[in-house]
Amino acid sequence: MQNILASAIDAAQVAGDILLEYYQADYNIRDKGFNNPVTTADYACNHYLEERLRDSYPDYGWLSEETADTASRLSKDRVWVVDPLDGTKEFIEGVPQFVVSIALVEQARPVLGVLHNPATKETFSAVSGNGAALNGIPIRVSKVERLEEATILNSRTETRHGLWKRYKPHFLRLIPTGSVAFKLGLTAAGQADMFATLRPKNEWDICAGDIILREAGAELRDLKGEMRAYNRRDTKIKPGLVAGNPTIVKAFLELYRTLRKGSKTD
Repeated sequence: MQNILASAIDAAQVAGDILLEYYQADYNIRDKGFNNPVTTADYACNHYLEERLRDSYPDYGWLSEETADTASRLSKDRVWVVDPLDGTKEFIEGVPQFVVSIALVEQARPVLGVLHNPATKETFSAVSGNGAALNGIPIRVSKVERLEEATILNSRTETRHGLWKRYKPHFLRLIPTGSVAFKLGLTAAGQADMFATLRPKNEWDICAGDIILREAGAELRDLKGEMRAYNRRDTKIKPGLVAGNPTIVKAFLELYRTLRKGSKTD
């Protein structure tokens, strides 16, 4: 597995170099759906990763945000789950909070993950049972367990839309940050105490971050309190997600249920 990890890290870093050729330069942008842009850089990076990883591991399945999905992956023992550019909106805005995300799933669980931010030169990585690292240096999740003492990474978009107003008084600090995957890596490295999103995400947004968090001593759960199994037919995870050490995750889920119940009775 270490050889596969080395290959995935190299692929992510080369893909990151491709992104930097477009970053703060000229490229085409189009909308795949409401508030969901895609750029020439997304496609160029995806093309490279698909060619590199699928040629190197032809027996593995493939799931990527920018590749038309097929049911063939569902019968594979191992599947690459890839987001060639997580944080496209930040990439377009020139905000250096975007990553290449590569995960390998085996029997519905991520066993390898790589997140590479080419703008900041940060590479988060993990293999099941071998710990997590940032640029080769071991990382561990924060030990902060009380929400009122916690710094939380949350969504820039969700913050702009006012979704976090009810939560803000319960935390020491909220830091709106781009790229779901990047937030997961930063949380795994203890650079913030936890992460949460109040909106649905897809498997390719979180899969690599999931294994990196787990190997750093954290956990990732949906807002129902459940852990995710991967390579499902439906790739959407609802209603949202939270990550951090087990105690603070439990505390946030309790807060979420309380505030959600309160909003229904307002």
